[in-house]
Amino acid sequence: METKMALNYQGKSQKRSAVEKSINAFLIVYLFILLTKAAVCTTLKYVWQSTPYNDEPWYNQKTQKERESLKVLKMFTDFLSFMVLFNFIIPVSMYVTVEMQKFLGSFFISWDKDFYDEEINEGALVNTSDLNEELGQVDYVFTDKTGTLTENSMEFIECCIDGHKYKGVTQETDGLSQTDGPLPYFDKADKVTFSVYGFTFVGIRNGYMRVENQRKEIEEYELLHTLNFDSVRRRMSVIVKTQSGDILLFCKGADSAVFPRVQNHEIELTKAHVERNAMDGYRTLCVAFKEIAPDDYERINRQLIEAKLALQDREEKLEKVFDDVETNMNLIGATAVEDKLQDQAAETIEALHAAGLKVWVLTGDKMETAKSTCYACRLFQTSTELLELTTKTIEESERKEDRLHELLTEYRKKLLREFPKSTRSLKKAWTEHQEYGLIIDGSTLSLILNSSQDSSSNNYKSIFVQICMKCTAVLCCRMAPLQKAQIVRMVKNLKGSPITLSIGDGANDVSMILESHVGIGIKGKEGRQAARNSDYSVPKFKHLKKLLLAHGHLYYVRIAHLVQYFFYKNLCFILPQFLYQFFCGFSQQPLYDAAYLTMYNICFTSLPILAYSLLEQHINIDTLTADPRLYMKISGNAMLQLGPFLYWTFLAAFEGTVFFFGTYFLFQTSSLEENAKVYGNWTFGTIVFTVLVFTVTLKLALDTRFWTWINHFVIWGSLAFYVFFSFFWGGIIWPFLKQQRMYFVFAQMLSSVSTWLAIFLLIFISLFPEILLIVLKNVRRRSARRNLSCKKASDSLSTRPSVRPLLLRTFSDESNIL
Repeated sequence: METKMALNYQGKSQKRSAVEKSINAFLIVYLFILLTKAAVCTTLKYVWQSTPYNDEPWYNQKTQKERESLKVLKMFTDFLSFMVLFNFIIPVSMYVTVEMQKFLGSFFISWDKDFYDEEINEGALVNTSDLNEELGQVDYVFTDKTGTLTENSMEFIECCIDGHKYKGVTQETDGLSQTDGPLPYFDKADKVTFSVYGFTFVGIRNGYMRVENQRKEIEEYELLHTLNFDSVRRRMSVIVKTQSGDILLFCKGADSAVFPRVQNHEIELTKAHVERNAMDGYRTLCVAFKEIAPDDYERINRQLIEAKLALQDREEKLEKVFDDVETNMNLIGATAVEDKLQDQAAETIEALHAAGLKVWVLTGDKMETAKSTCYACRLFQTSTELLELTTKTIEESERKEDRLHELLTEYRKKLLREFPKSTRSLKKAWTEHQEYGLIIDGSTLSLILNSSQDSSSNNYKSIFVQICMKCTAVLCCRMAPLQKAQIVRMVKNLKGSPITLSIGDGANDVSMILESHVGIGIKGKEGRQAARNSDYSVPKFKHLKKLLLAHGHLYYVRIAHLVQYFFYKNLCFILPQFLYQFFCGFSQQPLYDAAYLTMYNICFTSLPILAYSLLEQHINIDTLTADPRLYMKISGNAMLQLGPFLYWTFLAAFEGTVFFFGTYFLFQTSSLEENAKVYGNWTFGTIVFTVLVFTVTLKLALDTRFWTWINHFVIWGSLAFYVFFSFFWGGIIWPFLKQQRMYFVFAQMLSSVSTWLAIFLLIFISLFPEILLIVLKNVRRRSARRNLSCKKASDSLSTRPSVRPLLLRTFSDESNIL
């Protein structure tokens, strides 16, 4: 595998979302709760049995074998029994529900008509469903330039030959406009015009390149060798033999790769044209050639064959031969092509900035070209002060590392003066301070990442990271594909482990797409390598806005609520079981019937939360897209932090306590049954379980803001199924079983009006804190709306013009009120 794609390819790694990591952390907490409950019950059991007659009551005599068994072994067995009794606190079924939610939820991206592109007749594609929620947690966006921010549709502007500028051609061939690809190969004799002088490239046949000249005659050039592109050389060459027997080498590549290998007196005029074209935002490409003597060719041919046949260090040997051959060339000239900005690319970057995301552009293009594009797409503003760490700024000194250290130190001091260490929001920082942008090229990045650490040198990498964190935007130009992955890896390893997203369209973007937490591939014109290796693929860069701000936001909120709800309802389920042990002598007696234990997570409470996690829209999609600030409210895994987790845990503890002790105190009298009969323990457990099922289901109904017929069906249908199952289980199934403990228990229980009142009362008490919280939120929302209306009215009377830069106009001074 020596293709360009293989050379720049980086192996895939396992990607795990922040939600999965939070689930694992919560599981550890609940596993600790499980172990604690089992240990407490085991200990209290033997404390209770130490009282005379409690160890062996008259109604539960021990066998001789039990009396002779080791107490330590019996304690261990009891501990395991309690573990089994309380194991339902671990939401194993949650993993099944989460996987179903991710799989089914991923179809919403594929079905979104806004992602459909008529040009390619395709929409978005989901290659993995494991990272849906990660789309709502992105902190850094790394984007390619060509084909991602731009159309990758090269329109010829001009060329420079021997220092003279030529215009007049409307379209340039892909073979001359691409820096890092081979000359086009055609199976058929397709004619492609590549010069204003009437020459036409016909194709390649039997190892001969065929060109039609101005006189319509076919000239043949024997293709002897192709010196393939690699990301280090940033150029490619061919060795051909003319009909007259001359052997020529033609080389095309970036100016930084070609200029050092041609004669110096030929550079100046062409270099001026290249720099001017780059400043105008055009992509440039330099072309050179040299004539090879027959004796030299024999030596080169022998070296190339030996290098290609080498079994070890083949790449290094080929690279050495290429490097020796591509020297002392004659500069032919340079070309300039225009690559227009994609539709809504600038608006998308503005929205991402407004959402609190930092956008970095990683490109292999020339600095001037990339900088012009960054201004056009509003990554850089006219007021942005640019800090440059490029070959030009470093080569001002004889020793590059000393100059690099000097610049890094200078930039860090400047940024620390402008941005003190006090915590400030991104919006406040941008409005009150000077904006800074950083530009760095590939060679300087290599010095930073691979710098020699001596006594006079600081850690370049750490200083560089500090500078990047203070800049509003970063441009990395002249990047090799693996350097793009290095940049992403560097940011991933920062303190706090920020979530990264990479988006690109070509094979040279695959490495950074695989390295980032979320990889987005553009279905562009450079093949489908990026789209196939990505987690998600979209037709255009503009689709990233809705993918993150709408789909990502909703996916995260839905699955975060699903996770918290599962832990909540399982703690509600097991806490009464734990409390019941204090009233049954810690005998491992279950509170609920075995059927209820089995059906609770499978049938009674699973479908409502699954429907919620698929359909909930707590905020309208149009609002999410129109107001990017809403994205910041869920950033940093906000809904799965310690605070919300403790809230759900204490809520479950409160409700579980109400379920058990509410029923227990009502059991102190015989008022629950009209004929003054006393209920048994199975009726007690059934009442607790009935209150439990209705409470956790109605809790989800209170949380639902976007109702569909599916929500109604699964919520009220689940409650109806529970009632039907209880009647069916106690009235039809149990008469055929050996034991009769649940026979007509549910029907007899509901025949009492007092029991109905008790169930309704306990459900209301359990949900009262949630109802009160909803009422207070509604009051606060109405008050905020009134204040917002008054503020808008006062702002409309003000005629003072806004002086904020364009990038900040997406921010509003008011908080979003829904």
